[in-house]
Amino acid sequence: MAKYSKKDVLKIAEENDVKFIRLQFTDVFGKMKNVAITIDQLEKALDGQCMFDGSSIEGFVRIEESDMYLRPDPDTFVIFPWRPQVGRVARLICDIYTSDGIPFEGDPRYILKKVLKEAEDMGYSYNVGPECEFFLFQVDENGDPTTITHDNAGYFDLAPIDMGEDARRDMCLVLEEMGFEIEASHHEVAHGQHEIDFKYDSALTTADNIMTFKMVVKSIAKRHGLYATFLPKPLFGKNGSGMHTNQSLSKNGKNAFYDKSDSRGLSKECYSFIAGVLKHVKGFTAITNPIVNSYKRLVPGYEAPVYIAWASKNRSPLIRIPASRGEGTRIELRNPDPTCNPYLSLACNLAAGLDGIKDALIPPNSIESNIYNMHANERDNHGIDSLPADLNEAIKLMEADELVKKTIGEHVFENYITAKRKEWDEYRTQVYQWELDKYLSEY
Repeated sequence: MAKYSKKDVLKIAEENDVKFIRLQFTDVFGKMKNVAITIDQLEKALDGQCMFDGSSIEGFVRIEESDMYLRPDPDTFVIFPWRPQVGRVARLICDIYTSDGIPFEGDPRYILKKVLKEAEDMGYSYNVGPECEFFLFQVDENGDPTTITHDNAGYFDLAPIDMGEDARRDMCLVLEEMGFEIEASHHEVAHGQHEIDFKYDSALTTADNIMTFKMVVKSIAKRHGLYATFLPKPLFGKNGSGMHTNQSLSKNGKNAFYDKSDSRGLSKECYSFIAGVLKHVKGFTAITNPIVNSYKRLVPGYEAPVYIAWASKNRSPLIRIPASRGEGTRIELRNPDPTCNPYLSLACNLAAGLDGIKDALIPPNSIESNIYNMHANERDNHGIDSLPADLNEAIKLMEADELVKKTIGEHVFENYITAKRKEWDEYRTQVYQWELDKYLSEY
């Protein structure tokens, strides 16, 4: 059920002295974009009459097809608490339409909506709760980010060791003012690393929330003279930042992953969903882990998943089943990182799980021992495969997965592959300081 109507948005904006509205959307590569309008243009925008040049957005359309329209979702209207209280600033998240009045096939939000509709047609709704990690770094005299951490604290440490506590508190307060239900916030394992967890919600709302979360974290960090980064592996030898994704399906108002008669408390749908994700995860790793740096997090020894397996307790496999049962029954996919496009990531994850349910797939046996401590032949004996080792391998595996191509559509698929190949080529042809330090004096 809709939270706000067009009339509601206009009324709230007037009552709260809103003067500027940011019409936000997310591009194919997970970057937030926006068009700012004044309050006088709000009604026009709510009628879907705000046009922009789609050819200027990477991965969207050619110049011959450039006229596109932003259609705001009224339910996403929110006022930015950290902006001026006189002449306030608000935002609306938008869907993208073509000049013919049809949804744009390259809009990541629309892609997720399509898969959610498929789930709905099967009788399911999809709920997601992310665990978003980030680093706080100091900035230099020009305000540019460094990799000097803000503190030397560790997991669950308190102030004064945890010097990011004040910034994290302000982030939580702002997020709550914007409608988030914050469940926990704490210092993470690495120096300068933090996590703020917000309550699960429907997948589309959660994807919107992830984009909003990243914007708020960066904005509030800046107000504290810090730089917040969601880069998966900014520091060598330290744990990286992930975005563990907790998820479940509901059917007829009840958790479809729970079955009290099962020894683990898991339903057949849950097992098949797990099997579907395990079957296709290599094909959509380029989506969940989209940049070169993503694969420097996905290495053994830093609590990041590397091996394609599942377990009910063990945290070393790719998929973990948290202990909660009943309505709290869920699976946790541990490889995504916060640089991913959440709309595409959730779309691929859900499509893979639904594929498993449709074909009544059965997952391999769970692995309850620490996979990191296994020798290669032990993993082979258990049939444990590995995630792609780098972006290049992930691209090739994505190209070979027809489900991923069908899920995100040919337009996004081709543009995404092309851009990521270019990114890999730029990376592999660079000469890095490590190479000079290692080889220059030797050869």
